[in-house]
Amino acid sequence: MSVEPYREITFDKEGDGPAGQPAALAALARQGVTDLVVFAHGWNSSPAGATRLCSDFFEPFPGLLAPGVEAGYAGVIWPSMMFTGEPVPDYRALVTVLPEKEPVLDRLTGLLVTAPADEAAFAEFGALLRELTDVAAGEDGRAGAAGPREPVPEFLVGDLVEVCALFTEALEADAGRPEDPGPGAGQGSGPAEGFGEGLKRYWKGAREVLRQATYYVMKKRAGHVGEFGLGPLLGEVARAAPRLRVHLVGHSMGARLVAYALKGLPSGARPVASVTLLQGAFSHYAFAARLPHDSGRPGALRDLQNRVRGPVVACYSRHDTALGVFYPLASRLAGDSASLTRAAGLLGSDDPRWAAIGHDGVQAVPGTVVRPLATVLREGVPASGCVSVDTADVVRSHSDICRAELARVVVSATRTGR
Repeated sequence: MSVEPYREITFDKEGDGPAGQPAALAALARQGVTDLVVFAHGWNSSPAGATRLCSDFFEPFPGLLAPGVEAGYAGVIWPSMMFTGEPVPDYRALVTVLPEKEPVLDRLTGLLVTAPADEAAFAEFGALLRELTDVAAGEDGRAGAAGPREPVPEFLVGDLVEVCALFTEALEADAGRPEDPGPGAGQGSGPAEGFGEGLKRYWKGAREVLRQATYYVMKKRAGHVGEFGLGPLLGEVARAAPRLRVHLVGHSMGARLVAYALKGLPSGARPVASVTLLQGAFSHYAFAARLPHDSGRPGALRDLQNRVRGPVVACYSRHDTALGVFYPLASRLAGDSASLTRAAGLLGSDDPRWAAIGHDGVQAVPGTVVRPLATVLREGVPASGCVSVDTADVVRSHSDICRAELARVVVSATRTGR
């Protein structure tokens, strides 16, 4: 690890972690730590890979801190691993996080390998995806006996031939872009060679549909771990060490995790001094009191920026193809029976309803400050409120976050810099 003191916070998929984690973090305050920087990795990271990422990300921090600042560091390690293998993803790696679905994964993998030019095979593939994601046939995510549920993506319940054709079109349209894949495209994705015409060609899109299905699982998991794992843990730390200033940083799905931790804070607890979201893979309207296209609905994290004592900083980059192409495509297909037919026409458009916060920053929150990276590096981050920082000058892809410039943005948000 490049920094000390460093602690790891681990959670399972339910947001549960080993006993004693809050006490270990609170103990840092008794050792003189005044500011604790907590970093959450994104999806598709192994525990060892996540620790390496934490080390690389934190490495510039000690040299950026003002004299007298005593910083501690923590990495949030959560079960986000879905695929391994380069250049071809190893779909069997899903068994490591979904062992109970092994027979389903075996058959899904077999269909992807054989790629039969048969509509019945696509129908079977769709049924297997629903079993993988625990989505019942015909389920739409609307309110039921147990109350409102999260919308079910249309690609899990729609016509699979049409869905796979749509994703094939998206992959082919995106071919040739020099992008490091992320939550939408994933590692190793891209146009596959050797596909014939007609139905067989659409198995190229089927691979992306499987990836999107696992993205849907991870999206729910990241929010759950944040709200029911990290949020309550920070509340316990606040009770034991009320003067410790906590700074949350998250990348991709990890940005969603730390944002949802604000929702899980105990009532009255305000331990979080700043939040920095790096290429966040969740809606740019999340903090809005009302959605511009539906004034009767709020964002999922309405006004929770007010639970942060300092700024909520969203770093975004137009070079992030994963958030610029595949995230909005998946979002368009979520919870709307008409969206599948509209999505083909919307492909490549800039419909703002579906954009990610890591694509264009915080939206629909009055008073949000928008700054280019150069200005922030020169003048710093505002002391409070929502701030959107265009980092396209240095962030060239979704995973391009281990940059000294981004570390300087985080340190500026924490008010601990030189």
